[in-house]
Amino acid sequence: MIKSSQSRKQRKFRFNAPLHARQHFMHAHVDKSLREKLGIKHSNIGLAKGDTVKIMAGASSGKSGKVTLVNMKSGKIYLDGLTRKNARGKEFNIPISPSNVYIVDLDTTGHKGRLEKLQGAAPRVSGVVQAAAKAEKK
Repeated sequence: MIKSSQSRKQRKFRFNAPLHARQHFMHAHVDKSLREKLGIKHSNIGLAKGDTVKIMAGASSGKSGKVTLVNMKSGKIYLDGLTRKNARGKEFNIPISPSNVYIVDLDTTGHKGRLEKLQGAAPRVSGVVQAAAKAEKK
């Protein structure tokens, strides 16, 4: 990741990072009670659409909502119900930095193996690989 101690090089890395590296910037803390309830080993996990988060810092602190969009390009998330009106009266969602929120509830529907991965279970293996492993044992 970031190897330099110079802040200008760190900023340059973050702004020029490819999308597969930017996904690591989109992590947020998990509520302690949720970690204990689900048996999650990590204190920070990646945000996904459908997760419920609570805002810790900024003008909207204390509010909570579901994540409607995770934008890797800008490094921001958007919450359901957190909107602002422009001069013409049109409402639009407010972008929030993932560092200013913590996860209150996880959405595991549609995310195959997300909870197992967070709990530290063995990774899923395809049926072809399992069949080949069984054939080698015989």
